[in-house]
Amino acid sequence: MLSYNQALDFIHGLNRFGTKLGLHNITKLLEILENPHDGIKIIHVAGTNGKGSTCAMIDSILRSAGFRVGLYTSPYLEVFNERMRVNGENIPDDDLARLTDKVYEAVIYMRQNNLGSPTEFEVVTAIGFLYFKEQAVDFLVLEVGMGGRLDATNVVTPVVSVITPISIDHQQYLGNTLKSIAREKCGIIKPMVPVVSGPQEPEAMMVIEQTCDLLKCSMTKVISVDNYKSVTNINYKLVSDNINSMVFDLNTPRNIYPSLKIGLLGRHQLDNAATAVGAIEALTVVDVNIKSDAIYSGLEKTKWVGRSEIIYDNPIVLIDGAHNIAGIKTLRHTIERFFRGKKKILVLGVLEDKDYEDMLKEIVPIANTIITTAPESPRALPANRLLEAIVDIFCDTVIRRDIKDVNIEERASKDNRIKLYSEQKIDNAIKLANSLADSQDMIIFVGSLYMIGHVRSLLKKE
Repeated sequence: MLSYNQALDFIHGLNRFGTKLGLHNITKLLEILENPHDGIKIIHVAGTNGKGSTCAMIDSILRSAGFRVGLYTSPYLEVFNERMRVNGENIPDDDLARLTDKVYEAVIYMRQNNLGSPTEFEVVTAIGFLYFKEQAVDFLVLEVGMGGRLDATNVVTPVVSVITPISIDHQQYLGNTLKSIAREKCGIIKPMVPVVSGPQEPEAMMVIEQTCDLLKCSMTKVISVDNYKSVTNINYKLVSDNINSMVFDLNTPRNIYPSLKIGLLGRHQLDNAATAVGAIEALTVVDVNIKSDAIYSGLEKTKWVGRSEIIYDNPIVLIDGAHNIAGIKTLRHTIERFFRGKKKILVLGVLEDKDYEDMLKEIVPIANTIITTAPESPRALPANRLLEAIVDIFCDTVIRRDIKDVNIEERASKDNRIKLYSEQKIDNAIKLANSLADSQDMIIFVGSLYMIGHVRSLLKKE
């Protein structure tokens, strides 16, 4: 049998085959494994932003209601096992190794018989289904990897389909327009299965509505109108917020929830919370009625690391996995809402295939100092190229600084331009940020989930 490390080597070794959207390989692989996903009650979650947070909230509410819940998400931040959880606990190393060995044998069989060669995500999805089946979960909260229609998770027929906010991302796979991307996301919608949608741009919402009409699905929408009661819409009103929590009133087609509380930072999390509650209420389709107490408790207990997460104070250290323009705009709103007036040191690393120029235009102006670095990924944009992109966009409003200059602080203090540094290695970028920050300042790490996990691990060790 494979060891834990051998299992990870096998899984990550499949990365060289790249991303191949389509359901042929995963369908054949699961058939060989006797379709472990069959019979599991699944809440399927697609979208561009907010998928992970929404999944975490649904998971927490269901657990607060006493159910045994599986949670499948991607990517992981610190350890691979995070991707498969049951009742909040990562899959144990031994179980991961054992189930990977089983899937490995199935993959070899497929290759030897010219039945296809599964990708990394397909293999991980199969391992997850085996684990959740073994664990006899009452519900599985299943996050889509990319898109929806051709995503490996889309072999399931869920009890509820959820679409979080859709924006431009992964254009090389999903298309260049919001409409085309929305069509791919809507691929998870199945005939007569209820749909809950978070707030959407009109173009995306139109596609969702048309898909629901075609497939005869009931649909519940989260909208932004305060104090508006509707038989098909969910809306909320913020009561109070600070850097530790938000309190809000929520109206749904079935209930009124005054003074709900969540501990996640950022107004966008209210959209996610409202969507999660909508998904929970839609479970009446399988005769599951969750009491209000579980909704209150589950939302308040929800934890989701790496998203506007404050790691330390004095200076404030915030990490955020925002990696597209919509996520960056949301982060900027959060920073301007709660941290106005603080000197901000931005540590930025991105993947080369992202629309990083648009991201830079949005996030660079909030910073006093920027350190470019690179995520640990073969798709990472080198730190020096990221710095050059900032210079090209912002010209005379930024100035390069040499980290070897012993008089750096004295000179920098007399110049109001945004200071730019470059450190290819994340470890060195962290050290530089710490050396430049005073206790009243703020350090922000952002640009890629692949970077944030590494940063979080390093900061925790410190």
